[in-house]
Amino acid sequence: MTGKIRQAAVRRDLVEVARGERAPTLWVRGGRVVNVYSGEILPADVAVYKDRIAYVGQRPRKLDEQTVVVDATDMLVTPGFIESHAHPWVLYNPRSLTEKVVPLGTTTIVHDNLFFYLHFGAEGFARLMDAVRALPGLHLWLIRLVSQAEYPGEHEEFAPARLKPLLDYPDVVGTAEVTRWPMLYDADAALLEVIDHAKALGKISDGHTSGCSYERLNAIVAAGISACHEAIRAEEVLDRLRLGLWTTLRNSSLRPDLPEIVRAVTEHQVHTHRLMMTTDGPHPGFIEENGFVDGLLRRAVELGVPPVQAIQMVTLNPAVYLGLDEHIGGIAPGRRADMVLLPDLRHFRPRAVVAGGRLVAEHGRWTAPPPGIDWHAFPETKPITVPAAQWRNPALYRHPAPASAAEVTVPVIHFKSAVITERRDVTLPVMDGAVDLSQHSGLIFGALLERSGAWLAHGLLANFLDGVEGLASTYNTTTHILAMGRNPQAMAQAAARVSELGGGIVLVENGQVVLEIPLPLAGMMTDSGLFDQAAAYYRVLADAVAARGYPFHDILYSLLFLTCDNLPGLRLTPHGLLDVKTKKVLLPSVKNPLKCTQTAQSRR
Repeated sequence: MTGKIRQAAVRRDLVEVARGERAPTLWVRGGRVVNVYSGEILPADVAVYKDRIAYVGQRPRKLDEQTVVVDATDMLVTPGFIESHAHPWVLYNPRSLTEKVVPLGTTTIVHDNLFFYLHFGAEGFARLMDAVRALPGLHLWLIRLVSQAEYPGEHEEFAPARLKPLLDYPDVVGTAEVTRWPMLYDADAALLEVIDHAKALGKISDGHTSGCSYERLNAIVAAGISACHEAIRAEEVLDRLRLGLWTTLRNSSLRPDLPEIVRAVTEHQVHTHRLMMTTDGPHPGFIEENGFVDGLLRRAVELGVPPVQAIQMVTLNPAVYLGLDEHIGGIAPGRRADMVLLPDLRHFRPRAVVAGGRLVAEHGRWTAPPPGIDWHAFPETKPITVPAAQWRNPALYRHPAPASAAEVTVPVIHFKSAVITERRDVTLPVMDGAVDLSQHSGLIFGALLERSGAWLAHGLLANFLDGVEGLASTYNTTTHILAMGRNPQAMAQAAARVSELGGGIVLVENGQVVLEIPLPLAGMMTDSGLFDQAAAYYRVLADAVAARGYPFHDILYSLLFLTCDNLPGLRLTPHGLLDVKTKKVLLPSVKNPLKCTQTAQSRR
């Protein structure tokens, strides 16, 4: 692997500490170590020098006045937990996510770079890695090879020549999931070129094979994919394991699947050495209620997984998968000093957390606040450039129809679940060149507007936000302005306010802004370093949409995936209203809609 995990301790010093000739900088004494290599639980002290473990055993240590002593009496000492598939942009940002989850025992996070690359560019993303590296814990990255919705210019932005240099960074451990996995099945040349480059560097290629049959999965594995987290049935876990994929068991806010998929372990008795677990970017409320990787351990043990095996699935196994098991994933000499002190192996609530050789948290609280990140150092490369006033035209948000027609039959995006939709054709009256929804209470308008006004996509939605007058959001997979509602005037007001904020979520009712969530980072994240801020935003949004007809359980992922082009049903994308299954654009996006609307108004 090109590069390595950085370390402060040098080998000679570690050897001297191991021999008892040099005092450790930190000594964890009196605990029982969960040895993930042997599967045993053994009494042992752990001597640390700077950021690395030097000794594990029971020989008395030579200490000095600089040694920090951590009493682990009656405690179990486990390796720090690893989240190998994180999305650090679900209202929270990398700093606020770190602030929440490191005290819960997660000391290594492998981040997805999608929106940072899209909005900061390659140079800005490189600077972000530097800034995040200063946070407690170990922060690694996977780079996206494509976006989650095709758009004009995507192929140039994600060209292999731009992506391959990112893989040379030591913090980048591989390529991120390709949600549009049919591109791999079709042997897309650009994707295979970058995956081959990653393999040549000894780095991994994460996968996403939602809905992929066993037969098609063969081609995805042949394309070089290393792992998948999309199994939703125990049989799908077995399919992936049998084809050589590292298989990640997911329990997230959108897909709390663990009770079903863990049956591969508890009933089918598969060997767990190639199994991992992930929270897969849960919304802030889910983390508040269930925890992070610690929550995965609680749930897995509740469901019958032996505790040591469960711990291996979030420590040693992901370390081996990442090719980093000589650095992280276990408590042994030479490894990073990432440790969690637990009262028991049932509740997994840390008494203390050591990250990089420092005691960083006790009883769920930081021993010292983590450093902040100056988000102003990352200029937005794709700002909202249209003046807010130009978003205020209600005509932009009406669904177009032939002015000469009395009625028209249009395809409707009908939500079957939080993210899965289907096509339903509805015949509607036409008024002034647009469909009239005044007599159809179950339908709302949808419009996706490009940040610079280059295009506008229209659609109608059902069984989603029936009671919303106007909601606008840059929180979606395109990060353009997505507006929805029954009232085009309210939609226009909400979109204009989102523009003024530079990104966010705004709800308008009776001519008033009743909810406002500023998301200045890529239109997806708060710039607050406090997780509680993201959690508060989520709670108020979830309550607001539930009161206005949202019938499902995860509004953030509903918004996120409405504009993607990889999930079944109809989607509102940069190219227009798309039928994902047939790959047919049912209603193309309008080019230069601001000019078109102004021209139409002047003619009237």
